[in-house]
Amino acid sequence: MAEERPGSWFGFGFCGFGQALGSGHGRQVHSPEPLCAPDPNADICRVSASWSYTRADWGSSLRHGQLGHGTLEAEPEPRLLEALQGLPMAGVAAGGWHSVCVSETGDIYIWGWNESGQLALPTRSLVEDKKAVAGQAIRLNKDGSEENRIVEAEDGAPAAFISVQPFPALLDLPLGSDAVKASCGSRHTAVVTRTGELYTWGWGKYGQLGHKDTTSWDRPCRVEYFVDKQLQVMAVSCGPWNTYVYAVEKEKSRHVDEGMKCAYSTIKN
Repeated sequence: MAEERPGSWFGFGFCGFGQALGSGHGRQVHSPEPLCAPDPNADICRVSASWSYTRADWGSSLRHGQLGHGTLEAEPEPRLLEALQGLPMAGVAAGGWHSVCVSETGDIYIWGWNESGQLALPTRSLVEDKKAVAGQAIRLNKDGSEENRIVEAEDGAPAAFISVQPFPALLDLPLGSDAVKASCGSRHTAVVTRTGELYTWGWGKYGQLGHKDTTSWDRPCRVEYFVDKQLQVMAVSCGPWNTYVYAVEKEKSRHVDEGMKCAYSTIKN
């Protein structure tokens, strides 16, 4: 039986309503911070985050295609998602207006509203935000064209913007990584890979993506904090505007440390 490795929970994002996020200082945490448990001897086995209020707009909230049936209509009864019929699934997560599932083979399927890039598809809102931030840094050429295009497709043409994806879309992570777990916030998405890396994308206003800033992204970006700290991510749970992550020490680094200790002991003796 494999040795169970001790781990820690980390939090980042919005904490203006008293949510426990790291040190608890300030209303926003932009990079993962270890959670401080009330009881230092407490063994936290699971974390779940939810809205700070109860939603009552059930009818209108289904107008973004998050059911994946190809329509924007509400479904009064459970209905088979035909687009994924026959594909064994390992997990599913629902966000504020989008959904994601992970197959047993590590593929990601995502659908719903893409207002903040939470589907990892090009979105107009992020392009407009980048133009506003760039401001005068974007100069005009003599012919009136911009010196730097904000978004381009591979052939150089302007990329198509996706506001609603009513059918499941297959999503590829960078470097061909396989997914094992996924979670959704109100407008952001987080995925854990088979190798223990964390990718996040979507709305980042409160630092809920964990990239040390408040930038929003419409493509998967790896959270470098856990790579730098030699931590393997095991689980993720998104709240509306924050994210919780459980991570353990990487086995390779622990074995190296133990080997160095043994070598030092041998030399010393």
